[in-house]
Formats: sequence, C-alpha cells, structure tokens
Amino acid sequence: MDFALFLEILLLGVGLSADAFAVSICKGLAVGKVKPKQMIIVGLWFGGFQALMPTIGYYLGQYALEFIESFDHWIAFVLLALIGANMIREAFSGDEEAEDVGKDNLFAAKEMFVLAVATSIDALAVGIAIAMAQDYSIGTAASVIGVTTFILSAIGLKIGAVFGDKYKKPSELAGGVILILIGLKILLEHIGII
Repeated sequence: MDFALFLEILLLGVGLSADAFAVSICKGLAVGKVKPKQMIIVGLWFGGFQALMPTIGYYLGQYALEFIESFDHWIAFVLLALIGANMIREAFSGDEEAEDVGKDNLFAAKEMFVLAVATSIDALAVGIAIAMAQDYSIGTAASVIGVTTFILSAIGLKIGAVFGDKYKKPSELAGGVILILIGLKILLEHIGII
C-alpha cells in the first residue's frame, strides 16, 4: 500500500474517531483520576467497535445501506441523550456514595457497549462505501481505523480526567450536556439540517 492511500485511511480513522474521542473526554471528566487500565478499556471498546462496524458494513453490501441510514442517527441520538441525561442527573444528585458507585459503573461492560455502538454506527456506512470503491482492503482499513480510535479515545479519557479532577460537578454536568449535543449533532446531520 502506498503512503497516500495509508494517509487517506488514517484521516478516515481520525474522522470516524471524533465522536469516540469526545465521549472519552466526557468519561474522563466524570471519573477524575484515570488509571492506565481504564484508558485501555476505553480504547479497546471504542477502537474495537470502530474496527468492527466498517467490517460488518463491508459485508452487508449496498442494499443494507438504505435500511441502516434510515434509522442509525436515531439510535445514536437516543443512546447518547440517555447517557448524557444520566450524567446530568448525577451531577445534581450531590450524593457522594452514589457518585462513587457511578464511577465504578463508568467502565462497566453495559455502559461501554452502549457508548461504543452509539459512536460507531456511522462506520457501517463507511464499510459499505469501502466495499463499493474497492480502493483498499477492509482488513487494512478496519485495522487503521481501530488503532487510531484506540489511541485517540485513551488520550481523550486522560484529557477529560485532568479537567474533571479539578472541576468535579461542573465537569460531570458539562460532560452530560456534551453527550446530548453529540447525539443531536448526529441526528441533525443525518436529517440534513446541518
């Protein structure tokens, strides 16, 4: 593979990882001090799904594109809005014990699965586009996209943690609002308003 093609895939990976990066920052805002294990967990979930979704899209083929595009933005919006609303509720609860339990749940498989799916749904369409264009293999594209997202998500978690440790409640509130806004952005882009 030549350098220009690799650069194209890398830029695609950076673009696809933008939502995962932003969500990782939000998680970092909520968690405060972050551990390397948590950075790896976030990176694996987001990077893994960003690699998996284009692969699934690649094999779904052109007919599935119309079906997926008709509702993917609604799924992403609802999932991110629910999680964002929960973060806002926790910011206003003022219950320290609930806050500690909430931090434990930030990296639970159920929550990470929902966030990983919500931030990677658009990658299904990218996989279909790769199948139609056939400029490069899906294995190479999925690997580069996944690794790029892994790195950016881990960095995002750390960035969020630096700010979240200093400004706990406002950071959690801001994180919830940002998640809702990301979901709204995805919805409005697909409807054609943005």
